[in-house]
Amino acid sequence: MGNQRVALVTGGSRGIGAAIAQRLAAEGCDVAVFDVLESAETVAAIEAAGRKGLAVTGDVTQAADRAAAIEKIRATFGRLDILVNNAGVAPKVRADILEATEESYDRVMTINVKGPYFLTQAAANWMIEQGKASPDAWRCIVNISSASAYAPSTGRGEYCISKAAVSMATKLWAARLAEFGIGVYEIRPGIIKTDMTKVVTEKYDKMIADGLTPIKRWGYPEDIAQAVGVCARGDLKFSTAEVINVDGGFHLRVL
Repeated sequence: MGNQRVALVTGGSRGIGAAIAQRLAAEGCDVAVFDVLESAETVAAIEAAGRKGLAVTGDVTQAADRAAAIEKIRATFGRLDILVNNAGVAPKVRADILEATEESYDRVMTINVKGPYFLTQAAANWMIEQGKASPDAWRCIVNISSASAYAPSTGRGEYCISKAAVSMATKLWAARLAEFGIGVYEIRPGIIKTDMTKVVTEKYDKMIADGLTPIKRWGYPEDIAQAVGVCARGDLKFSTAEVINVDGGFHLRVL
């Protein structure tokens, strides 16, 4: 096993995932990017930061693709220290919960919940195995959820349910992996400038201006990436299942 720490970031071809991958490279990690989309640009940015990058093309919802990703990382780097479950989708069509389709529900839940859950299982078992040989090395899992884990949007109910499930999965893995010294964290983005929010830019511009968030600006992928860096470095070793809100203060209930 090499001496260089290794991270796996899902959905790292663009947006928040790409920013996380680049941040982890800046923190000194070699980074594997697992995505259904081509990740050459992100890998190039990782290598520009002086670290090794690995593009793993595959679908996190498919067991064979998850297994192949883990094996490719094992063959290339020989270790895995950090897993960031970032891959996720919104419904293709925002539909009122009175009219939403089972097809949309199944797609969102499979990508946002089932895929990361079983990728975490595979990564965690490998991390436990590594821990027997190097028990003092810091290993962690970071789940990217959303303010939608607790704030209902009735036009995209399946997305909210999926992120609430990610929140519970964080607690479950944190409880199970604490004895092995593996930290598990949940990062809750608020309104972040990405392709996912592009369609509602005007709506959120107005809401932010009207006081939706105490910090009156959009969030950026780099804001999320900085929080992942804190977890990856091991700055929170006496914390697990911690929720880090990166939302401009949206979660505050201000009278």
